[in-house]
Amino acid sequence: MSGVSVFKPWVPNWAVIVILIFCMLHSMVLLGVYTSNVTYSASFLDVDVEDLQFSLCVTYGAFLATIMIESRLFKFFPTKKYFIVIYCLAALTFMLSAYTNNYSLFIILRMAEGILMALPWIPLRQLLITRFKSKNAVIIGFTYNYGALLLASPFIMNIAVWLLENYDWAYMAYGSALFQILCVALVLLTFNNNRFHKKIPLYQVDWASFILVLTAILSGSFFFIYGERKYWFDSPQIIIALIVTLITGGLFIVRQQLVKRPCFDMQVFRYTNLRTGFFLFVVFYIARATLNICHSAMFTVWNWEPSRVAHVQYLNVLGNITGLVLAGIFLAKAVAMRYIFMLGFLIFAIYHLWFTFLFVPDVALTDIMIPYILQGVAVGILFVPLVLFTVSSVPAHYAPFSGTIGVTGRFWGSTVGFCIMQNAQVLLQNTHFTKLRRFVVPESPETQARMEKIARGFIAKGYTVDEAHKLSVQQIVNTVSRQAVLLSDMEIFTVVGYALLFLVGFLLINRHLKQTFDIFKNRVWGS
Repeated sequence: MSGVSVFKPWVPNWAVIVILIFCMLHSMVLLGVYTSNVTYSASFLDVDVEDLQFSLCVTYGAFLATIMIESRLFKFFPTKKYFIVIYCLAALTFMLSAYTNNYSLFIILRMAEGILMALPWIPLRQLLITRFKSKNAVIIGFTYNYGALLLASPFIMNIAVWLLENYDWAYMAYGSALFQILCVALVLLTFNNNRFHKKIPLYQVDWASFILVLTAILSGSFFFIYGERKYWFDSPQIIIALIVTLITGGLFIVRQQLVKRPCFDMQVFRYTNLRTGFFLFVVFYIARATLNICHSAMFTVWNWEPSRVAHVQYLNVLGNITGLVLAGIFLAKAVAMRYIFMLGFLIFAIYHLWFTFLFVPDVALTDIMIPYILQGVAVGILFVPLVLFTVSSVPAHYAPFSGTIGVTGRFWGSTVGFCIMQNAQVLLQNTHFTKLRRFVVPESPETQARMEKIARGFIAKGYTVDEAHKLSVQQIVNTVSRQAVLLSDMEIFTVVGYALLFLVGFLLINRHLKQTFDIFKNRVWGS
């Protein structure tokens, strides 16, 4: 790493930190702008929710594949020009997406955005860490870096909802493009022409490995996202996706064993703590996927407006900030990692078990406020320590590869989490709907009395007898469906809650985590 500053001498240190954090938000916009309001995005593009989730996997998958080769590209191009080109291309992709309603073209743009999201991510974090002179510089830098990733989604959703309610779809893309242009202006204003790293020839980039791993990621994502919708192995597409995933993934692993300079060194898997970190990341993101069930209940069961749901998420942000602050204090005070994880996952379990009792036909915001905030606290406590734990689990020269493992855990955890929740909801809702429907038969006196009462209400509003009867039947069916959804959500949250309690017990007795913080201190402070 070069000791020469890439910033102009007149720029104060505090301004550099603010600018770097602002430019980091570029990645947040690329990742979350189209998934912040899935329902609206899906309706505009005339696709299903699974299609929007797959587009998110395409973006994040391209991000994951690109960070394996990003350092070579960053070390080849001049720092200032590197960032300017990336932000300009990102602005261009947003402008193109403003006029795109073809799903195939949209997916191509989302892949490009994933690549553009990855390219500045690690360089900006490196630059940010160098601006802190404290012995806790790594902790501070990672907290800002991943805190921005954690907190951006609710803010993006609120901005997107406001734009969609007051303007049209294109303005959301215009606003995102404008954000990239602001980043270009800041780079032009504050960066000089110095390099951050010594120049490395571009021919050393392992493009073959990049293509193999990207193909494996996208095929695997297709398998998990569309499996339930296409009835799993009854679909030739799902079978082909799985075969392609296994072949390209296997070829990628073999290639890393053979090439002189692998973009990912498989030797990192020899370290037990890294495998533990990967496992915890996957569990963390699977558990985090239940938050989408809460938001779905707000929309479909409690009938909250999109703007209200967006505003409610600020409560979760409050919890995230509280958790991030607590995690930073724990790390600075040298609290053992396993205690931090135990606390975070315990709060996570409490949130799930508490919310089990809140899935009722109607709730007030005050009823869900505390557990909803607790979810944010748990995520905030766990996120940065999990990243640092995974990165510090291996010798220093393996650190880039262990960081990739962390991103891999986040990606597959969120993808598999969506798959699990989607399949569990469909299975449980169908099961409960079938059982509940047995008690709502037309011949039942209770059902007839209920339908007559509902029909009288519609007749009083001016509907004809036939219309009132049809509407009463529809309302009965909707009530049964809503109850099936609530019962399914209760069961999912109960299972996840108890699974997290089991995980806390595992962390309590796990021997490998007992000496982990000593390793972590050596990585961070060199003590």
